[in-house]
Amino acid sequence: MTRIDIYDTTLRDGAQTEGISYSVQDKLRITEQLDALGVPLIEGGWPSNVKDAQYFRQVKRLKLSTAEVVAFGSTRRAASAAKDPVLEALLRAETEVVTIFGKSWTLHVTDVLRISLDENLKVIADSVAYLKKRGRTVFYDAEHFFDGFKTDQAYALKTVRAALDAGADTVIYCDTNGGSLPHEITEILGAAKVGIAAPLGIHAHNDGEVAVANSLAAVRAGCRHVQGTMNGYGERCGNANLVSIIPDLQLKMGLQCLPSGKLKELTTVAHFIAEVSNMSQQTHQPFVGAAAFAHKGGVHVNAVMKTPRSYEHIEPETVGNQRKILVSELSGRSSLVVKAKGLALDLSKETPEAKRLLNLLQRLEHEGYHFEAADGSLDLLLKRQLRHLKPFFTLEGFRVIIEKRGNKLVSEAMVKLHVNGVPEQTAAEGDGPVNALDNAVRKALKQFYPTLAQMHLTDFKVRVLDEKAGTAAKVRVLIQSQDAHDSWGTVGVSENIIEASWQALVDSIEYKLHKDQAPAATPAGRRNAKPRAKVRR
Repeated sequence: MTRIDIYDTTLRDGAQTEGISYSVQDKLRITEQLDALGVPLIEGGWPSNVKDAQYFRQVKRLKLSTAEVVAFGSTRRAASAAKDPVLEALLRAETEVVTIFGKSWTLHVTDVLRISLDENLKVIADSVAYLKKRGRTVFYDAEHFFDGFKTDQAYALKTVRAALDAGADTVIYCDTNGGSLPHEITEILGAAKVGIAAPLGIHAHNDGEVAVANSLAAVRAGCRHVQGTMNGYGERCGNANLVSIIPDLQLKMGLQCLPSGKLKELTTVAHFIAEVSNMSQQTHQPFVGAAAFAHKGGVHVNAVMKTPRSYEHIEPETVGNQRKILVSELSGRSSLVVKAKGLALDLSKETPEAKRLLNLLQRLEHEGYHFEAADGSLDLLLKRQLRHLKPFFTLEGFRVIIEKRGNKLVSEAMVKLHVNGVPEQTAAEGDGPVNALDNAVRKALKQFYPTLAQMHLTDFKVRVLDEKAGTAAKVRVLIQSQDAHDSWGTVGVSENIIEASWQALVDSIEYKLHKDQAPAATPAGRRNAKPRAKVRR
């Protein structure tokens, strides 16, 4: 297979994403993950930046197996390369490979740098030559090349030739503004690569929503070096998404990007980087998203269970993902049977039980429940209907009080419940009524089920189902919960937002306990005591 050099710039271009701020430790952790995935080139950032300089010092301590860390900077701004602080910082980073960018577009030369076109050519040549004399492998990013080519073809090509004549080892053509289309990439590269023996690369941005397509088109046009970021992070609309580019190149175009067997780790690494970046993983992201291989329509589910290729372009396991069968009012009995099988429940498509469950599901979704986003509630619903599960606790009642104390709004909840016949009455305060309820029920249950301490709520969403009803409208509450191993969603629906929240909250706790199959402990000092409620605050 022809090899494509994947160049990851998550730590530099990706760090320019709105909402992302990497610490040095974050960057080191991501570096280790990219190396484990088999990415050959990792751009670490600007060593002229204080934080990135610290990264380059510390990254030397990592025992990387495949990756080469690359330092990034610009062409000189000082009168000479030897006196330029950015170039000197690149050398201090002590990386074998350095990447510098220079201007290809006359607009940037005259209006941004405000130097002559000839001076810009000298700046490029001086910078590359200086780094080459210091023994570095130099990648040259021809910034705004495609816009520059469209404006002044001859000059754009001169800037690339200046870098190559000075010794640049690889030239990367950049669609910096992300406005070019695939056919333009192909046509321009066809002209730009003539007479060039050095390896060529592509660096695409996603402002036109075609960065992945542009990168693939560039490879077809002869580029063997592809730059991008994990999950498509980057300034404005992001960079070319390596999470899509890598499997497209390797599985669809027969080009080697990662070492053998590493592609199946793609989903795990993409999700890890999203977590470290403090960004929600896009549910519908191709290849690695939770919905990338999710099937909802009954016809689709029936076909997929017979022949997965009927509605899947690749096997999910190839990229480390998994098939997901969604159950909703659009589902047929096939979806229910598949879901039940995954829960080790005995259910056949032709039985009256399957029809009854489907009718129940459709009725509940008509009332406002949304089970495809609440896997925990769906699991409990099926188990309750097919196994008649005994609950871990039963609610006698709850009360929520909201009080204005000066400038502070205080919420207090009291719950009364039973665990194995033992009554428990507990009160707790919280930042709001739902948080107060959560705190109160946890306080009541923690002595019986200590594993609840491992669980926490990660998301809370409220949706008004009929806005025309105003404040009397029915609402749907979706809660996402998580422990050290899993994440699950639960749902509640009611005209009262507190009641809907309680439904989702109780399901989240019940799901955790059923998942752990936690036996109820007997609180110390109660073995011989008569059951009676005790209020704890």
